[in-house]
Order: sequence, then structure tokens, then C-alpha cells
Amino acid sequence: MKEYQSDKIRNVALVGHQSSGKTSLVEALLFNTGATTRQGHISEQNMVSDWDDEERERGLSLSTSLVPVEFEDYKINILDTPGFTDFQGELKNAILVADSVIVVVDAVAGVEVGTELAWEFARLCEQPIMVVINKMDRENADFAAVLEQLSGQFDDYKFIPVTLPIGQNAPFDGVGNALTQKAYFGAGAERADLPAESADALEEANMALMEAAAEADDDLLEKYFEEETLSFDEIRDGMRKASRSTVLKTVPVFATSATENIGTVPLLEALVAYTTAPDERSVNIERAAAAATLDAPQSDSDPLVAYVFKTLNDRFVGTLNYFRIFSGTISSDGRNINARSGADERFNALFVMRGKEQFPVKLLHAGDIGVVAKLTDTKTGDTFVDKDTSLRVAPPDFPAPLYMLAVNPRGQADSAKMGPTLSNLCDADPTLRWRQDGDTRQTVLEGMGQIHLEVTLKRAEALGVNIDTDMPKVPYRETITGNADSSYTHKKQTGGAGQYGRVDLKVEPAEGDFEFESSVFGGAISQQFVSSTEKGIRAVLADGVIAGFPVERVKVIVYDGKEHPVDSKDIAFQIAGREAFRAAFRKARPVLLEPIMDVRITVPEAMMGDIMSDLNTRRGRVQGMDTVGFKSVVTAEVPLAEMLRYGNDLRSMSGGRGIYTMDFNRYDRVPAYVQDEIIAAAEADAD
Repeated sequence: MKEYQSDKIRNVALVGHQSSGKTSLVEALLFNTGATTRQGHISEQNMVSDWDDEERERGLSLSTSLVPVEFEDYKINILDTPGFTDFQGELKNAILVADSVIVVVDAVAGVEVGTELAWEFARLCEQPIMVVINKMDRENADFAAVLEQLSGQFDDYKFIPVTLPIGQNAPFDGVGNALTQKAYFGAGAERADLPAESADALEEANMALMEAAAEADDDLLEKYFEEETLSFDEIRDGMRKASRSTVLKTVPVFATSATENIGTVPLLEALVAYTTAPDERSVNIERAAAAATLDAPQSDSDPLVAYVFKTLNDRFVGTLNYFRIFSGTISSDGRNINARSGADERFNALFVMRGKEQFPVKLLHAGDIGVVAKLTDTKTGDTFVDKDTSLRVAPPDFPAPLYMLAVNPRGQADSAKMGPTLSNLCDADPTLRWRQDGDTRQTVLEGMGQIHLEVTLKRAEALGVNIDTDMPKVPYRETITGNADSSYTHKKQTGGAGQYGRVDLKVEPAEGDFEFESSVFGGAISQQFVSSTEKGIRAVLADGVIAGFPVERVKVIVYDGKEHPVDSKDIAFQIAGREAFRAAFRKARPVLLEPIMDVRITVPEAMMGDIMSDLNTRRGRVQGMDTVGFKSVVTAEVPLAEMLRYGNDLRSMSGGRGIYTMDFNRYDRVPAYVQDEIIAAAEADAD
């Protein structure tokens, strides 16, 4: 692949709901540019973009794939993103590093949850958007209806059709171009005259296109008023400005059938004509913890700023870091500084990727996207710079994990490698976390959903680590609701020196985690053994008293006791304090506390009743309901124990059209009937 200057590069993120046809669209573009000799199909598992074995087996994109295509002396870097909502991290990073966002919408299903997620993040990044209404050959496909739905859902944007369908459903014959007033029939690239029945609609679309372009530029607007026409180049220039304008928010719209390769040639032309060069992009940066902006234009001569948006771990190739250069250049055999770690990284192997195929390169210019192998201390979200290590590209705000698994190494060899492997996978994916839960004594892997974690564990296996999984335990807490006191005497005589200690104490509810106080007077227990008593009590806190969970919100007051001048020892008072505390705790009306989560659920309005009914079965407390566009949003407080597998249930209830977020709120009392079940289960496990 040849070297491209900044003005000959286009970076586009292909986004949309799962199964909207993004990857099939990439295959059509590859075929049309001669990069492949045969168009790949999901059913044949021969896609360039979905090259991973797991992706081909599932028929689902699981990570962002970089697929550059060369067209008319331009290089178009296509970032094919996963539409499944478990992989939002991949989506957000791809939108951040692109310069235009292509939203692919199913011509039958219309706007879906994945459409909305992608759109809202493109909005946050102030990215220009183009829409491709795909699958126009399907039964019940309706270009006009989807266009109307888009206008209603995103009513602050203006949608301007650039290509219109000639026929739809079966047969979908081709598309008419509103700018050129020419038709593209079938899979051909040749332009033909418009059929008579499409002429009026295309002429009307041409007027709308011209007016939208004129609105973006005062000179164009003045010319349009004087001459009532604009040239092709002027319209394209105006549309680029209108698309990037945060005021006009103009969205060019295209009709395609990716699998039939219809409408894809004019779309390919549009990826050059209607998108902006990368040097016109501004990006948010952080300099010495203060926010700033790397303003356009950027060039090769500016200081280096390159953002790592994807990391791929391979057992044989090693670690691959995908990066976007915002300014400056990167060359093979060069050295660049990681702004986070300060590491001076040597770029030995520099290349561009097309799916899994590698093309070695010597130099990449500002605006380009490349890959480097085998760096020592670089992960997703890092920034390469020349010398100013305080400067970093501001990464997206990634959602908190929603799904958990307890993980255990399968064998002794896996035990040593599991921690480092999970750390590497989490460094590559900002929506993935793992931790040692001290409360439940489990190793917990957290992600966005079941498929997300299944894929992660498959990747760990590919890296040589076999991991078994289990249901994670809920981190309950134990506390008391009343006051109680107790006395315990520890006496042991086995010949020789004995053990003796008596402790009298009382317990009461407290605000903090644990409080200890001594009110012993008259030397009944010396200070040395008061400390031993506290040590014994604290040893109980981690393992709990009634169900094996940590103790909190308890105050202990030691008020009396007795010691022996010879037999009293540290261990004796530890045991006495421990047993006295346990007895008092059991008498003080103990209860379990459970984590309560703030949950926000977004579903189509028609599904609201099912969601509300389901929340009631989960002991949820609805806090509010709202309507956003065509969706309903429910906010509720729900115990974590009822949400551990909610993602699977919501996907089943909503047909994949529902999404939710979840954040910790507080700990609250477990209902008595639930508490009895938990204690019984804990006692059974202990036996």
C-alpha cells in the first residue's frame, strides 16, 4: 500500500445496530475498489473485516476492524465497529478517532438501540454524520418511512437524501443520485439516465441538496440567490461544511443493498466527496490535568499527537497497538514517548492493517491510522508524543460494567498466568475489569454482558490460560439493629502455664464501619489485654457472625472483665473478646445489608409494561419514568442480587432493543424472608 498525504486520507467509522449490514457494506466497498476479487458473505465465513474465528463462528462483529480501501488516489480508512451493545468501548474509541461517522440503518427495522447509542456519542464528539439506509432489497423495506423516523428521533438534525432508491423491496433496481441526476442500476458503476418515474423525486432532492449546501457558506448562499444554481464541487464543499456545522447538523442520506452491491458505488464516491480531510478535525486533549483542544488544521510539521484506540493481544504475533495520528508523523525505527507512562517506545514494526492482513510501511502522515507491534508499556487510551509527556488525548467516558463472573484457574499452570493475562486483556479493553473481591473471596471479571465476557475468556484461552467460571457472590454485609451485652470467660489449664481471660462487653449500632471503645475502670483489665480484646474482635469482622459476610456499622464497648496474674495472656483475651462479641452480636437483632443499585433502563414504549412488571418481581423501586424520542426510560433502585443476569433477561424481553446502565447507590436491609434463605445457604455450605 502506497504512502498517502493528509489531504488524501479519509477516516470513517461505520456504526449502527447489530445486523444492520455494516460488515457486508465493507465487503462491497472492498470488492468495488479491487481490493478483493470476490465479495465476502457472512454465511460463507469469508469476510475480510470479521476475520477472527470467534466472529465467524458467531456471525457477529466483536471488535473494531481497520479496513483501508484505495479509491481515486484516496485512502479511506474504514473502522468497522461491532453493533452489539456489549462492545460499546470499541464503538466509542472508533468514533473518537474517525473524522466522519457513517450510521447504517436497516431499511425494515429502522432506528434501533444501537443506532441511538452510536448517534449520541457521535453527537458528543461533534462528529459529522452520514446515514446509509441499507437492505433496501428486503421485503417491507421503506426508505421514506425510515427517513421520517430518523427526522423524528433526531429532530435537531437535517436529513438530506443524496441517493434515492429506484424501486425497493424486490426488485430493488438501483439508486438515483440527486446531485448528478444519474442512475446506478444493479451492481454496476456505470451511470445511466434516470427512469421517468424517478425524475421528479430526484429533481426535488437536488433542490434540497443545493439549498442545504448554500446554507453552510455565505458566498455560496449569495451565488445561489443570484444564479439559482451551484456547481457539483460547490455543492459538495457546502455539504461538507454543513455536515460539520454544530448549528446546521446536516446529514447526507444514501440508499444501498450491501449484499447485492447496489448503491455502493455512489456511496464510495461520497466517502471522498462528502467527508472532510483529517486535518480539519479538532480533538479534546489534556495538558497537565487541564482541558484543552488541539485545533484544526494539524499537519506533519506539528508536534506528534497519536492516540491508541485499540490493542490486540496475540499469542504468536504479540501485542498490536492501533493508533490514529492527529498531528505529526510516525516512522518505522523511530522512537516516541508514551505520555501516560513516560516510556520511550521504539517502533520497530510499523504497518497498516486490512482485517488481519498486514502491509509494512515506513512513514505515516498526520491523519493516518496505523499499527505497531511489540511495544513494552502501551495500552488502549494512551497517547504518543514527542517530548511533552503532560499532553494526552482525552479518552471517552466508558460505561461501568454490567455483568460479572467469578473466575478460577483450571490448573496450576493457569494459576500463575491468569492474573497477568486478565490484566493485559483489561488494558486492551477499557470496559473490562477484574478484581479480587475481599468480601466474597472470589476473583471477579466484569464486563458489559455475557457475550463480552465469553469472548474475553476465549481470548484468554487463545493466550494459553484456561479459566473456569462460577456465579459471583453478592457482597452482603452484616450489622445489628439493637443493643446487647455479653460476657465470656476463656479458661484453659493443661499443666504448666494456663490461659485465662474474661471480657464483658456490649454492642450497639454505629454510623461508621466499626468502632471500639474501652470504659474499664479500676484495672479489671490492663491496657495490654484491652488491646488483645480488640484484636480478637477485629478478627471476626471479615468473616462475619451469622452468614459469613463482613461486619460493619457496629460499636463495641468493653466495660469490665477479669485477668489472672499468671495465666492471663494475649491469646486468652483475643479468644474471650471474639466469643463475647459473637454472642452479643447474635442477641442484638442482626440483619444483612445488600448493595442497592441505581438502574436506568431504555426500551421502546410498547415494552414499558413488561419492564415494570419484571422490576416488581426483582424487588425494584421505580423512581421515575420519562419519554425520550420513541423510547421510554425507567429509573429504579434494585438490589444487586436481582441484577446479576439482568442483561440476558432484558435482551430476551425486548428482542435486543433494550439497554440499561447500573451504578452503586447504597447498602440497605435485606427483607427477612430473603435473609433467612441466605443464612440457611451459608450454614449448608459451612456443613
